[in-house]
Amino acid sequence: MPAKQSVTIMLVEDDDGHRLLIRENLRAGGVVNNLVEMADGQQAIDYLTRRGQYHDRTKFPKPGLILLDIKMPKADGFAVLERIKADPELRLIPVLMLTSTDDQLEVNRCYTLGANSYVVKPIRYEEFQERIRALGLFLDIVRFPE
Repeated sequence: MPAKQSVTIMLVEDDDGHRLLIRENLRAGGVVNNLVEMADGQQAIDYLTRRGQYHDRTKFPKPGLILLDIKMPKADGFAVLERIKADPELRLIPVLMLTSTDDQLEVNRCYTLGANSYVVKPIRYEEFQERIRALGLFLDIVRFPE
């Protein structure tokens, strides 16, 4: 069995409560990876493209996985996803879309733009908690591009 990869996970979520819930439940699910949190889409784009304060990759490592909300200020998840998949240095990073809607048109758009997965954030806390912990189990077995 290959050695477990320790990739940096980027969480892009504008809702403080959802960020906290995701962070806590990833940890509760055994995920100990470095977690980089972004509060809006533009901040994520700046980090990924090494703009401004994020220019140093030793301090701000390239993520190996991105958890991306769709409805955010400054740049929505669709814009961030398009930017990631258009960049040769970023396009192989798996992107899991996290959103509160199960609108099939939105699901299709995400996959068309190159998303690797689409997870609906449930309204009920317990169900949301369960899905994030399941994501932790997934992260424990998946292989990431290098």
